[in-house]
Amino acid sequence: MRLTVPIDGKTTTSAILGHLMKEGVSEATSFLGGIAENYNSNLILGADKVTVVEADEFDRSFFSLSPNVACITSTDADHLDIYKSAKALEDSFYSFAGLVPLKENLFVHEDVAIPGISYGERASSDYFISDLKVVSSQTLGTIHTPVETFEQVLFPMPGKHNVLNALVAFAMAYSQGVPANDLIKALSEFKGIARRFSYEINTPERVYIDDYAHHPTAINAVYNTLRAQYPNKKITAIFQPHLYSRTQDFAHEFAASLSLFDTLFLLDIYPARELPIAGVTSDWLLGMISSKKKSKATVAEVLKSLKENPPEVLVSLGAGDIGKQVVHFKEALL
Repeated sequence: MRLTVPIDGKTTTSAILGHLMKEGVSEATSFLGGIAENYNSNLILGADKVTVVEADEFDRSFFSLSPNVACITSTDADHLDIYKSAKALEDSFYSFAGLVPLKENLFVHEDVAIPGISYGERASSDYFISDLKVVSSQTLGTIHTPVETFEQVLFPMPGKHNVLNALVAFAMAYSQGVPANDLIKALSEFKGIARRFSYEINTPERVYIDDYAHHPTAINAVYNTLRAQYPNKKITAIFQPHLYSRTQDFAHEFAASLSLFDTLFLLDIYPARELPIAGVTSDWLLGMISSKKKSKATVAEVLKSLKENPPEVLVSLGAGDIGKQVVHFKEALL
């Protein structure tokens, strides 16, 4: 059996699903897109009765998969350097959905138009979550399935987006006969994924979180989670844009997302596989951002500012080599 999870939130969803299947089915092996803290690896080894795969829509390689069960968490526009248009990307997900033999084995977020088993927050969805309550950095909620309801389920990762990722992982495993009590226990024991809302410092005086977010939708989700947890504190962000093409394609969306933060340090664009695009720079993006306290900065300048004026809440964001600077940002705050 092959369980597949594509698009935004996919690393969190696939990691949770891999953990649930490992706890519920000993013959499960998972290939993830991030380091699962429970296993300190992106590979969870078992046997081949069940395989959990994180699909990749970036280069259309998810068409090479043959999933028995699949989930689509979002069809937000991205990778337009490959697809050229949001419509072409969305069409690719319809094609991917066609790879699932049984439509009752295709799970889709309630806002995704592709037919399938729906999940989300609305009571009209096949699987939905209600009564969410934040306790410290964790969330309690009620899971509703088509036939049963489970109250006071602990979701260890903060943020509504992570709760929904956990919900669909639960739904996929539950639909394949894994006992609900095993799934609920495994959810409570999930430790998270590296660089997905990872607490580097968490004290009454100082909070520092690192996150892989590199798309406006993901940045919004991180900000909303932070604001819900720290409603009366100022939030400082360090962001490294990833790809010239993504920065160009979503410049206005990035500007709106980054303008939410009280203070912003914007690093140079991380080129990854691309050559520069004329006129597309971090200075260009900075000019669109409305934050009063914003600056284009080098890593050295950020470190100097963190030492001299340590923020109450700090978050570092991006998919480039900013991850290598996390240890240095942390040291500057200690």
